[in-house]
Amino acid sequence: MSGEGLPRVTALGGGHGLSASLQALRQVTDRLTAIVTVADNGGSSGRLRRELGGLPPGDLRMALAALCGDDAIGREWANVLQSRFHSTGPLNGHAIGNLLIEGLWQELGAVQGLDMVGQLLHVAGRVLPMSLVPLDIEADVLGVDPERPDEVTVITGQHEVAITRGQVEAIRLVPDNPPACPEAVAAIQEADFVVLGPGSWFTSVLPHLLVPELATAIIDSGAHRILTLNIAPAAETAGISAARHLEILAEHAPTLCFDTIVVDASFGGDDATLQAYARSLGAQLLVADVRRRDGTARHDPLRLASLFRDLMTN
Repeated sequence: MSGEGLPRVTALGGGHGLSASLQALRQVTDRLTAIVTVADNGGSSGRLRRELGGLPPGDLRMALAALCGDDAIGREWANVLQSRFHSTGPLNGHAIGNLLIEGLWQELGAVQGLDMVGQLLHVAGRVLPMSLVPLDIEADVLGVDPERPDEVTVITGQHEVAITRGQVEAIRLVPDNPPACPEAVAAIQEADFVVLGPGSWFTSVLPHLLVPELATAIIDSGAHRILTLNIAPAAETAGISAARHLEILAEHAPTLCFDTIVVDASFGGDDATLQAYARSLGAQLLVADVRRRDGTARHDPLRLASLFRDLMTN
């Protein structure tokens, strides 16, 4: 799908949540920009980050794979990007796409390198990092030590925060007030629709709102702002209601409002508290059936695409 009359959409997030959102949005428009978190410190990305000192490529790779051409060649390229080396040497576990991205970054820089990967794979849209500076996430976590349930512990690292058994209270970025990728700011300013979420709340969604230039661009945007809630609480938000998700977001970005908040019917769709929080953020709460049918707590890209199409083309 292509054409000048299609909406310009900028989607922010990371990991599997952003991938699902992009798979849906690409069915609505190809005037699409993904802005991706750059705080990953685990797995192949973390190893490359420690060795080479640059941005972690993993979440950017997943976004590119989600936007590969919707044909046999495109799907094959997506599989190649996501596949990993299996060996007894230092390449074991590295994603092929991560090494491709890193190689182009060394020659061309972050934005131009990602654009070249996009051209090679005929992606529908563009993929950008939220910052050109690699970031760390620092969290205040309650109850890490079960013998001291009221004690707050500071945990550093995206991976460490994502798997903590404690209750995450708040996050910060290190370094503080990082610069935004200029092209990412421009994509928000030029968008007709800005989509935030779904994804790991503390490690994929909220970090965008802690980059001052990105947050300001979203707050000042004339675009229709959509927040997509998760299907169910993830590990780092275990036991946290949908309404509390909105409260946490407001605590980290108190002046940010939305036009539409999307929630699956199974995750508090009839919760009066959730509806009240949505209204306090200036949003209409849109309750829909967007869950996969395989029993996993993930969005169905086709159902999500239908919802986005109704929002963006009517």
